[in-house]
Amino acid sequence: MKIHTKPHTHTIHPLVARNAGEGMIRIFSPQAKFATWRRLWLYLAEAEKQLGINIPDEAIEQMAANIEDIDHARAAQLEKELRHDVMAHVHTFGEQCPAAKPFIHLGATSCFVGDNTDLLQMRAALELVAEMLANAIDALGTFAARNRDLPTLGFTHYQPAQLTTVGKRATLWCQDLALDLVEIEHRLAELKARGLKGTTGTQASFLALFDGDHAKVEKLADLVAEKMGFDACYAVTGQTYPRKVDYQIVAALAGVATSVHKFANDLRLLANLKEMEEPFGEKQIGSSAMAYKRNPMRCERATGLARLVITYAMSPAMTAAEQWLERTLDDSANRRVVIPDAFYATDGMLRIVLNVAGGMVAYPATIAARIAAELPFMATENILMAAVQAGGDRQDLHERIRVHSQAAAARVKNEGAANDLIERLETDEAFAKVDLGDVLEPSRYVGRAPEQVDAFIAEVVEPIRKRYKDQLGKSARLNV
Repeated sequence: MKIHTKPHTHTIHPLVARNAGEGMIRIFSPQAKFATWRRLWLYLAEAEKQLGINIPDEAIEQMAANIEDIDHARAAQLEKELRHDVMAHVHTFGEQCPAAKPFIHLGATSCFVGDNTDLLQMRAALELVAEMLANAIDALGTFAARNRDLPTLGFTHYQPAQLTTVGKRATLWCQDLALDLVEIEHRLAELKARGLKGTTGTQASFLALFDGDHAKVEKLADLVAEKMGFDACYAVTGQTYPRKVDYQIVAALAGVATSVHKFANDLRLLANLKEMEEPFGEKQIGSSAMAYKRNPMRCERATGLARLVITYAMSPAMTAAEQWLERTLDDSANRRVVIPDAFYATDGMLRIVLNVAGGMVAYPATIAARIAAELPFMATENILMAAVQAGGDRQDLHERIRVHSQAAAARVKNEGAANDLIERLETDEAFAKVDLGDVLEPSRYVGRAPEQVDAFIAEVVEPIRKRYKDQLGKSARLNV
């Protein structure tokens, strides 16, 4: 798909050129948008004819034959003259379909094509987001299962805490995305057609068209909604469908963004610790100056895109709040930017998540070294209990452990030396009967983390895999 006819002399949208995939780009392309307008005009004419309006068969045939054959240059020329995008396309379509010209847009207002197209585009885009989420969940679930019982140091406040497993940590990222998928599916289930409501939402023009027959007006709306693939229309509207819907959808995308931001930031922190990394290409350059670097550029870009989508959630909220009475037009310029861009950025960051999740690398030796540096302190309670069971005095043992621990900690902090707490305890006769090697086995300290991974995959991941079985197995090649 051409991004621009003169890519080196004109500004190129970075979300399109660098981030979004072809599927998402097509959904919001001018061709898809204006072809949908024509398809809606065809649906309207077919439904009006079915309910008794005298529209010739030739008119319907001409419209159906010219849905995709759009003269974009002619429409742009007319829009400059008319200052009205919908009427420019009405005339362009009419010039191609002379038999249909008297009937195109009959009874409708601009929002019939504009708003219903927006809803169709957002539905298609949400379906693509759901598919990408399902694939990311599948990939993270696979990674979690593979590393279900690999002990790793857990952190709270980014300070060493109790052990967990690499797989259990991955389920936290996966669960966030699963919660997002539920919300995206909910938004899809709740989405309706604007339908045929007229200029202020009263359907007055259609009532006049059908000589006051309310039943036919209702039937007309049902027929068009059915042709659009919707089960229902919004019960009432002003001139537009409720702009609250835009906010709900972009807020759901912002929810995805928060999860992606968390995942990408966590992986960036782990990359600094050299415990985990995103994929790194054989010829990839980490820094133009520092040749040794392996910067987590994919996760960094995902974090940046996520932050953009989070900030975008505010704009539709303000637009919905700003709609005066039945409608004001200050929503138009804003929505043309915010809605497609929110989806482009979401698609881009999910493509990164899928790409990264499918190629993440864990380094068990580095992970084990960090555990070895911290576990002796964490194991002191278990060591104390084992020494008491071997016949020692609890209070005396506690004091000995305290003294040895403080000395070992001072050595680590002041000298940069290794943690020698275990060596100190091994030379203390009070702990002679304790098998310190057994006490320091990391798997003893991960709790139910492996079993939690198993349960999470069975209860959360597998149902998603089943629901999206025909859409799984996708990979994401990043543009840059």
